[in-house]
Amino acid sequence: MKSISRSLRLTRELFRSIPSPIPALFVISVVTMNILANKTLVQTEYFAADAGILVSWLSFLCMDVVTKHFGPGAATKLSVFALASNLLVSLIFFVAAVIPTPGVDADYTALNTVLGGTWFILLSSSIAFIASALINNFLNFAVGRLFRANPDSRPAFFVRSYVSTFIGQFADNFIFAILTFTVFAPIFWDGFRWTFIQCVTCSLLGAFLELVMEIVFSPLGYFICRRWKRDGVGDSYFALRRELTGKDALR
Repeated sequence: MKSISRSLRLTRELFRSIPSPIPALFVISVVTMNILANKTLVQTEYFAADAGILVSWLSFLCMDVVTKHFGPGAATKLSVFALASNLLVSLIFFVAAVIPTPGVDADYTALNTVLGGTWFILLSSSIAFIASALINNFLNFAVGRLFRANPDSRPAFFVRSYVSTFIGQFADNFIFAILTFTVFAPIFWDGFRWTFIQCVTCSLLGAFLELVMEIVFSPLGYFICRRWKRDGVGDSYFALRRELTGKDALR
């Protein structure tokens, strides 16, 4: 019970310590990904991509910033919160979609289809997201430990972000594509499916495109981490962690 109590205290302090724009943008990106994943942007013999790739880079940028400053465990807790928020939004959307509107002339069929979503897309995206979050957060931290001489340098931040983002994004894309378009879609979408080659190439190209976006915006992530350290963001969380565990927070 004491360990559970300590964990809850640390979690509460963590969410008080992370500046609110990061969790807000993180949750928005995860919810938006879930909606956009319903649309296939392009499908050829060797390549396919859904619209979720347009925003998924933002999720990984948020995780990289939190991992760098607060540690992989903190970033994973934030990922679980984002996933829970997405499930709550999906439930609200579903309820809104199934509520009948008698006596209203407007046709809400298209809106209800979008809001109601598809259960196996939600399941696939949830599994893919939490798996890729774990990979990204702990790989980011592991790569960061290679820069012991200057862990707060630009090269250290960029390398750990680029490596973890590419591998994490590939895992996210691949798990989602396999589950959605080779397991569930052939059953529930009248035989529509992606080939295994399409799943692999989609995952690779998607990871590459999202890596490009990470490269573009990673200077912003580095600036945020530097500002947080300068301003003492999270000092109360780090102090509580030392008090409860006798260890410094993993950064």
